[in-house]
Order: sequence, then C-alpha cells, then structure tokens
Amino acid sequence: MSTTITPVDAPGPAAAPEPGPSGLRRLVRPGAAVLSGVLLFLSFPPRPLWWLALPAFGLLGWTLHGRRPRAGFGLGYLAGLGFLLPLLIWTGSEVGRFPWIALSAIEALFIAAAGLGIAVVSRLPGWPVFAAAVWILAEAARARAPFGGFPWGKIAFGQADGVFLPLAAVGGTPVLGFAVALCGFGLYEVIRQVNAYRATGVVPRGPLAAAALTVLVPVTGALAALPLVDDSAEDGTATVAAVQGNVPRLGLDFNAQRRAVLDNHVARTKELAEDVAEKRKPQPDFVLWPENSSDIDPYANLDAAEAIDGAVRKIGVPTVIGAVIAPETGKLRNTLIEWDPAKGPVTTYDKRHVQPFGEYIPMRSFVRIFNSNVDRVSRDFGPGNKVGVFDLAGTKVGLATCYEAAFDWAVRDTVTHGAQLISVPSNNATFGRSEMTYQQLAMSRVRAVEHSRSVVVPVTSGVSAIIRPDGEIVAETKMFTPDVLVEKVPLRSSLTPATRMGTLPEALLVGVAVAGLGWSAVRSVRARRSPGA
Repeated sequence: MSTTITPVDAPGPAAAPEPGPSGLRRLVRPGAAVLSGVLLFLSFPPRPLWWLALPAFGLLGWTLHGRRPRAGFGLGYLAGLGFLLPLLIWTGSEVGRFPWIALSAIEALFIAAAGLGIAVVSRLPGWPVFAAAVWILAEAARARAPFGGFPWGKIAFGQADGVFLPLAAVGGTPVLGFAVALCGFGLYEVIRQVNAYRATGVVPRGPLAAAALTVLVPVTGALAALPLVDDSAEDGTATVAAVQGNVPRLGLDFNAQRRAVLDNHVARTKELAEDVAEKRKPQPDFVLWPENSSDIDPYANLDAAEAIDGAVRKIGVPTVIGAVIAPETGKLRNTLIEWDPAKGPVTTYDKRHVQPFGEYIPMRSFVRIFNSNVDRVSRDFGPGNKVGVFDLAGTKVGLATCYEAAFDWAVRDTVTHGAQLISVPSNNATFGRSEMTYQQLAMSRVRAVEHSRSVVVPVTSGVSAIIRPDGEIVAETKMFTPDVLVEKVPLRSSLTPATRMGTLPEALLVGVAVAGLGWSAVRSVRARRSPGA
C-alpha cells in the first residue's frame, strides 16, 4: 500500500486531487476506519487491552489525514459504527435489534462530525493536538445532547487499567481522553515524518520533534500526575457493606417477582448480621443496597417497610435502600432512602438524571411505531433536583445512581458537597450477562481516581465492587450470585485539581478545537484568494 505524503506545513488546506482508486483499493480507507473503531471497542473492559486505543487513534489519523471534509465525515461515521455497534450491543439484549442499531447510528454521527473536524485540522502544524481536541469536542457534545446526552463510550472510560489513568485527577475524563487521543495521533505523525525522510532524504527536524512531543508529553504528564493518586486515609476509615441480593430472573422481567428481589436483599442483610454476631465478618459502619433493591414503595406498602425495617434493625446500622416511589399523582421516583435502625426512613435522594427510553420515553407515540417495548415503561420516572449526600454514622457518602456515573457533573457535585466516599448503586439485571456491567464498573474506577475517593458499587445482580481511591478493586462479586462485600476503606476530603476545576479543562480543550477549526478555515480562504489557487 502506498500513500501520498503531504508536508505538515503545506500552505493551503485544500486537498489535492486524489488518484482514482479502483477495485479493492477503494475499500482500504473505509476498511481502516472501521478497523480503528473496532480497536477502540476492544480497548474497553472487560478486556484489559487499554493500549489498543493508541493504534486505534493512529490508524484513524492515517485514515483521515489530508482528506476532504465530506470524506472525513463519512470515514468518521464508519469508525463510529465500528466502535459503538459492538460496544452498545447490550442495549438491544432484551428489546431487539432496532433500539441498539438506532442508538449506535445516532451516536456515531458525533464521531462522524469529529472525523470531519479532524480531516479539516489535519493540514495544520501540530495537527495531532487539534485533532485530539476535536475528538473531545465531539465527546462533550455527545455527553449533552440529545435528551441530556449519552457519554457512554468516552475514551477515558476504557483506561481504568492504563498508564494514563492518573491524568483523570488532573483534569477529569476530558484530559484523560485527550491524552490518549493525542498520543495515538502523535504515533501516526511520527511514522509519517519518518516516511517523509525516507522518501526525500531530508530530516524534518522541527516536524519530527513536534510529533515526538505529542507522544512523550501525554506519557510524561501521566507519570508526573502519579502523586495525585493517593489512597491514604485522610479522615480515617469506614467499614462498609455492599449487599447484592440477586434477582429471580434476567432481562426486562427481572422485577416480575418484585417481592422476591426485596426479600433477597433483606435475607442477605440478616445473614450479614448473623455473620457479624458470630464474628465471621466485621461490623459495618453502614450498609449499601443497590438501585431497585425494593421496587415496592415502602412508603405505600406496610409489609415492604416492615421487611426493610426488620433487616436494618438486625444489622443495627444506617442502610441505604434503593426504592421505586410511586406517588398518587405525578411521575415515579428512582429514590435512595437512608433507613435508620431507630428512626426508620430519615432522608432521600431522587435520581437526577433519569435514563431516556429506559426510565422515561420521549416521543412515546412515535417510538411505539418501531418498538412496542416502550409500553413496558407504562409510567415515566421524573428527575430529582438536589445533590445526594447522606451522613451515615458520621461518614458523608455521595450518591450517583447507576446511569449518573457516566456524567461528570453528577459525580463531581457529590464531592464538592462534602462526600468522603462515593456510592454508585446500580441495577444491571435488565442487561443480563452482557459487558455493560464491566463497562460501568470501569467508570467507577476512573471516578475513584478523578476525585480521590473510595467508590462502592452495590448492584442487584452484579458485578458489585469496592474500589479504593487509586482505582484498585479490593473486593467484587460474581454476576447473578447473592453476596455481601464488607471492607474497610479510606475516607478522604481533599480535592483533586480535576474536582476543583470542574468543566474548565474540557472548556479549554473545546477552545483549542474551535481555534484549530477557525485557523484552518482562515487558511482555506487565503489559499483560494491567492494567485493561481
């Protein structure tokens, strides 16, 4: 395969006419675009292949470099499909192929837009910096629209085992994702400059040095950020228990026997109390149940309240219950309840970012045309409006319910409101034994490093886990297996740079992307106006 080498500092951004490929050669770049997306998918959990993101971006850089904007859009879309179709296959595990394919096709449009932008900036000096920033611009947009955004598949969430992870503490998921993309694009640029030397015999010292820096700076930055990854117990420790009661069946009908789900969590909690009494397990300071551990409203059903109260009294410590609250009028609430052994329910947190097409159905009558499963959600959930931080036996615990863990603001809010530990109660039973639970667990590991907090992930059916502030999993369950995790974890109150700065790093990277796109546009206009353009 041969490629035309275009100097990085070429005066005009307009692409030169390309030779007309024929036969299989016509498919080389589209195939490379798809392959780059597949490599990105393979870099995500449960596979510990985080490093595949680097050749993925390198290959994407080769695919898009010097292309016209329209070609960049199409190639970017192919890369998006190669990435998101396998990554999001779990979304159709119980509702059919259409929702999975539709979601992947829509979300891939953001990657298509990134492909267009990368193609546009690829002729600028130092283009890997602008290209990586354009990728983060697309991720920022995807995390906000439509319907509140869908940040699943941010590059940062595939790096829980990677060398770049400490950068999450520097500037959150945007800086972590930018570093990975920059290093990948930089690797391609190094190869491109070496090939230019071989073709011309002239050493491109400046461009080659700049390309090398785009590889070295992210790696050096990650090493320099290591001191920010600290799991020392600034505020002492807490012994926490995470209960995984399990569900009677998989899929959308996981709660068909709603009382069985509640009874499972009650039984596991009482067993824990017996283990504590017999000194087989340490006494926890508080207990965390998963999201939807009681799909029966304990405020409206006395028998459910009595079952929960009996379990909490037996363990004798504050317990967080995940419940579905059904008021007489209005929308349902996905609620976490702090249940005190002496006082009963004392405070609540309503999930603030409810899941479109899962907890509520936008455009219900239109969507029903394509999939009747929307009517399984017969009554929409509504969002809460306050940050969730519970004081559990003197420990301030921040709450981000399941889907919320994917959103930067939803987790950060709890820490800036004083959380010393983060809990991510979840219910993944709907998605069976798919990779979804491992993808979500990786998010929690990144959040642990980002905010330097222990993170506890109680899940109805697994994988439940307890994570230290350095991202290490110290205890986890198997899927669809009743279990209880009890661990002593460090409590912390200091704030990382990422927590302090919030959206500022992302805004700066978006600014870099916009600057690159603007610069390229100016160069294009000047080139057209120049004599002999």
